[in-house]
Amino acid sequence: MNDKANDLETDSAVYKTLLESTKAIPWKIDWATLQFTYIGPQIESLLGWAPTSWVSVEDWAARMHPDDREQVVNFCVAQSKAGTDHEADYRALTRDGSYVWIRDVVHVVRKENGDVDSLVGFMFDITERKTTEEKLATLQKELEELSFKDGLTGVANRRMFDSILDLEWTNSRRNNQPLALIMFDIDYFKQYNDHYGHIQGDDCLKRVGKTLGMAATRSRDFLARFGGEEFVLVLPDTDEKAALKIAERSRNLIFKEQIPHEKSPVSQILTVSIGVGAIVPALQDEPRRFVEEVDKRLYQAKQRGRNCLVASH
Repeated sequence: MNDKANDLETDSAVYKTLLESTKAIPWKIDWATLQFTYIGPQIESLLGWAPTSWVSVEDWAARMHPDDREQVVNFCVAQSKAGTDHEADYRALTRDGSYVWIRDVVHVVRKENGDVDSLVGFMFDITERKTTEEKLATLQKELEELSFKDGLTGVANRRMFDSILDLEWTNSRRNNQPLALIMFDIDYFKQYNDHYGHIQGDDCLKRVGKTLGMAATRSRDFLARFGGEEFVLVLPDTDEKAALKIAERSRNLIFKEQIPHEKSPVSQILTVSIGVGAIVPALQDEPRRFVEEVDKRLYQAKQRGRNCLVASH
């Protein structure tokens, strides 16, 4: 054997040692036969399958999570046929029946004439990264939910109300359907807080929020805390007559709660003032003005002595 051959053999041994000492798992597939010509021994410590068991791409595909298989296989085959380097994430089956997240980074080796000769690549264990990503996604979802939820009462907050109202306003205008709004204000809540204390006051707000949530029963009926001791109901596909019935039902439900309010000038039991409005939005109408109009009716109810409701007629 000449010196050049010795050097090549030495280089090959060095490369093999380097490849097999990394955490990444090297592999090579012959494109003509779709057979593995090499896969690093690290595969066994990661997935439990012996390197000799990786014969063809069928073994690779079969050891993939069923939910990932079709999409990943189709993508990788298409990219390989096009001669495009690519990467794919999927869950690989271990010999004990569990799954490990893998990132496969693939390089397409071409012949001199441009045809695909082989695929070479590395498998990386990205389970820890995926777990972290999933935790972050869950946390992000929780934060988003919290950002739309009133921290005290658990009902939606003003920010969510604004979003829902804009959405339902657009739907009502497009479909030429009425949209109703009911605004509630707990009567003499400052006096309630001063007399019973803020902890009892917080509990009162929670009870009112829960009670009002039972007043509207359809899936799209939407309750939010508007601010302070004010709540608002958004009622899609509801005219003023139907909204008035829901407003009266809300008053009755709160009365049935029998929440004591010794310092209220209008009743020994907690009461609410209510403003009601409905509209079929036209192009020139604005949701903000509609809210302001219903809020004026709520203010009128308070001016009329509270414990009553005001609508347009």
